[in-house]
Amino acid sequence: MKSQTKEEQVADFLREGIISGQFARGSKLKQAQIAEMTGMSITPVREAIKLLEAEGFVLASSHRGAVVAPFDMNATEEIVDLRVTLECKLALKAMSRLTQKDLEELTALQGELEAASETGDRDAVRSINYRFHELLYQAADLPQTLRFVRALWARYPFDLINKLDNRIDRASAEHRAMLSAILARDEGEMLSALRSHIRAGWEEFKESYTE
Repeated sequence: MKSQTKEEQVADFLREGIISGQFARGSKLKQAQIAEMTGMSITPVREAIKLLEAEGFVLASSHRGAVVAPFDMNATEEIVDLRVTLECKLALKAMSRLTQKDLEELTALQGELEAASETGDRDAVRSINYRFHELLYQAADLPQTLRFVRALWARYPFDLINKLDNRIDRASAEHRAMLSAILARDEGEMLSALRSHIRAGWEEFKESYTE
């Protein structure tokens, strides 16, 4: 992975926190609190929030400040289709570029994910899931495509899907299938596993969703 600026480090921390549910939808992001949590000054925190606003993770206004953006149920079907297209492109490009260190880190993350699943730690599962996909997609070295994917993640109900009964166990199994294909350098199996992983949570959520 490339080295990150302080702004990028804070942005990564916030993305992971929003996706995992640590920062709830509609909640206010307090710059001083985030600075304390990350050990950074206010300046990179402020810039990171601006970056996340551009990606769609955050809504900002003069009277409310920065809040975590809600998701739109009506738009999510299209978002899922776009996620499949763009994330498969990233993962396929990454397959030939993954180093041995990358493979070891992905394997270690899978171990952490399975351990978190066994203990029922939903927040940890979502955080690890985020780090797994970030590591995989960054290896593709397609920064514009990854930027679009992050914008789609901002509008996707990861936190709500994560609360479905036994969803974290199924997600762990889906990741295991992806990792197995990655380690075998089997592009077809990897793409099939990734598509199934992206669509499975959404299909389960649609069946359970009530406004």
